Amino acid sequence: MLLKLSLLALFGIAMAHFEGVVVVYLRKALGILDSESNKVSVEKFPKRFLYIEMTREVATIIMLVVIAYLVGTTWLEKGIFFLWTFAFWDLFYYLSLYILIKWPPTLKTIDVLFLIPVPWIAPVWFPIGVSLLTIVSISVLYLMNVL
Repeated sequence: MLLKLSLLALFGIAMAHFEGVVVVYLRKALGILDSESNKVSVEKFPKRFLYIEMTREVATIIMLVVIAYLVGTTWLEKGIFFLWTFAFWDLFYYLSLYILIKWPPTLKTIDVLFLIPVPWIAPVWFPIGVSLLTIVSISVLYLMNVL
């Protein structure tokens, strides 16, 4: 199980960086400043690009579900692997953006977390906190031999 968790973490980190790069290019293509809030930038997006961005979000979730399904043997394992990979993806997405464009400038920065079914808006510390809590919880369960 440790090997699977390690590889899934690596997958989540690589996927996070890939998505971070896509977002950097998208911001540049649309003329959004690196320092500009995602909440403000989404308000500037033409509707067509918002719909395209929604399809990217759906594709992201599908990739995370599929990798968890392929790696897990039981439904519980598949769920844990999904949450684990999602947490690494989400955490390292923000780290990637910070490394690439110094965004978000603070953990209090307001972000659009998802667009589906409606925009989820919260400070960046919230998804980072949930991701860290997920990683720590699954790690503790693994170390206690519960998993």
